[in-house]
Amino acid sequence: MDSGFLRALEQVVGPEGLTTDSTRRRAYECDGLALVRRVPDLVLAPLDTSQARECMRLLREEGLAVIPRGAGTGLAGGATPHEGGVVFKTSRMRRVLEVSERDRFARVEAGVVNVDLTSACSHHGLRYAPDPSSQQACTIGGNVANNSGGPHCFRYGATTRSILGLTVITAEGEVMELGGPEPDPEGLDLVGCFVGCEGMLGVATEVTCRLIPAPETTETLLALFPSLDGACEAVTELIAENLEPSAIEILDRLTIEAVEASVLAAGYPDEADAVLLIDIDGLAEEVRATAQDVGEIARAHGAFEIRTATDAKERARLWAGRKGAFGAMGRIAPDLYVADVVVPRTKLKEVVLATTEICQARGLKLSNVFHAGDGNLHPNISYDRRDEVEVARVLEAGTEIMKACVAVGGSLSGEHGIGLEKRDEMHRVFSEADLDAMLRVRAAWDPDERMNPGKAIPVRGCMEIKTKPLPVPSGGSS
Repeated sequence: MDSGFLRALEQVVGPEGLTTDSTRRRAYECDGLALVRRVPDLVLAPLDTSQARECMRLLREEGLAVIPRGAGTGLAGGATPHEGGVVFKTSRMRRVLEVSERDRFARVEAGVVNVDLTSACSHHGLRYAPDPSSQQACTIGGNVANNSGGPHCFRYGATTRSILGLTVITAEGEVMELGGPEPDPEGLDLVGCFVGCEGMLGVATEVTCRLIPAPETTETLLALFPSLDGACEAVTELIAENLEPSAIEILDRLTIEAVEASVLAAGYPDEADAVLLIDIDGLAEEVRATAQDVGEIARAHGAFEIRTATDAKERARLWAGRKGAFGAMGRIAPDLYVADVVVPRTKLKEVVLATTEICQARGLKLSNVFHAGDGNLHPNISYDRRDEVEVARVLEAGTEIMKACVAVGGSLSGEHGIGLEKRDEMHRVFSEADLDAMLRVRAAWDPDERMNPGKAIPVRGCMEIKTKPLPVPSGGSS
């Protein structure tokens, strides 16, 4: 790149905010979807909104593509610079700017780590509800981009329900203030439009988050089942009976074995083929009644034991095992493909069986750990990306799993987003008219399509479909 341009950027962000060295840039060649990799041309890390605005203006003048990136924990290739360009990371923006106990909101910079937001407001008796499994590392800005979920979104909703306002830098380098802490802002719901846009409409630098009171009582149950089918059936009936735990998670035997063999060992029983991990919170009387009903339904579907966490330490250990399950899969194989699809909860058993058959037919190692209450499945395929033949089977299985979910009325993503992974499957859910409407929204924000190009929407121009299958890596970076 032109040395004068690089000097201008360095004057804005300082030497620590500008990465030009090829070795250091390689750390940004992909997000959690390691199947697609490309080293970016440049990495920028502004410290605040003012620096972000000036950087975006300079990038606009050069006509460079911009790839927003938070902590890089995404699993769909949303932060992968597969067409080159500049990675624009927000992880240095880490300040908690304001916490209002009275009005129950917090205003934070986009690089604040998810779990740190709850820590910052816990002494007020408040918390931030969305809790992705990567919450120890993922940032609020990244959560906004992907409309991230988590175990407790069954009751409290995904990220979009907890976002009140945004400060956004557009592709043109303009600062937009969207929404705010007011309960009923006037005009178009641009916050709702932006949350989940996967970085294609701009970069969020500050976020106003809704906070909720910490519950009076929380009870954590672990229901042990002799079969995965029984656990799925129990979830279906829990929903049908209008019970409302705050989280309903399923872990299968392979997941249990991986977790218990790791440093995250949580005390999951090796005699169970599957477990339900359930949180129930609210008023003490409500929690007791719901826990009793949950236990009865679980036993009716074959649960041979119901365990209750005895204290906060045991609760934390059980949830640490669940949230660390993806990392524990490294004991099975060096790489993990984490699918993210949604099905009607009445179809859980059917689709879990279908995913098992899809993977067995291709000789792949499958494990399941997922947000059962939402019908949000995470079939996990353990593999070795150095084996190109196995990688091809993994990608084929991923596509077949998506087809199976759509066929029963499901969708392509519950929380990971579309990114590169699912871009070319969007036609299974959306018509050309639907995709055209999405393009027009994008054009209103970014007419030149410089923001995160090539992601999520497989269309260009006059509805020309540009589909390229995910490449099989040869080992190095392109």
